[in-house]
Amino acid sequence: MFKKKTQPQKAAYDREHQIPIMKCSICNGERVVGFKDTRTGKFEEVMFVRTDRDLLEFKAKYGVETITKEY
Repeated sequence: MFKKKTQPQKAAYDREHQIPIMKCSICNGERVVGFKDTRTGKFEEVMFVRTDRDLLEFKAKYGVETITKEY
């Protein structure tokens, strides 16, 4: 009848070959967070950031403390 509350599990990414990046548009201010492959330079978009709350949600979900910005 009642379910136990469980801790939300952190999503995984390849910490050895990927780094968290926030791509920011100079023109319109759009922000997108995701992961950049250090071997290929390919960016994998994860979510669109509208507010600081979205950014905090991303950090909590993936266990990220710092995010590098790219323009």
